Amino acid sequence: MEATATLRYLRITPRKVRVVADLIRGKNVNAALAQLAYVEKRAAEPVAKLLRSAVANAEQAAKNQQFDADALRVKSLMVDQGPSLRRYMPRAMGRAFKILKKTSHISLTISDEKPPKKRRN
Repeated sequence: MEATATLRYLRITPRKVRVVADLIRGKNVNAALAQLAYVEKRAAEPVAKLLRSAVANAEQAAKNQQFDADALRVKSLMVDQGPSLRRYMPRAMGRAFKILKKTSHISLTISDEKPPKKRRN
């Protein structure tokens, strides 16, 4: 069983969110939430909230079936760039410099399937 959650227009640059996303990709949901609790990055709080939302979506989807939240793993976690807010800052000699305030779109999929085993060569 799979469940997804998305977060759009997060006002943190995708580059900064990807640092946090790389920490929890492929991990168990409980281990990922424990790790995010101690990460000192601003993006950790919205990613943890999104992960809890995906678990709630899985619980809601498995209403009539047996549900085990401990078996859930982060299957995929993608961070894409959203639209940029354009701002201008005055500079020397009457010039204006453009400042891009970037946004992020995050999509998270959790699943209770076992991860594929790595093949040895």
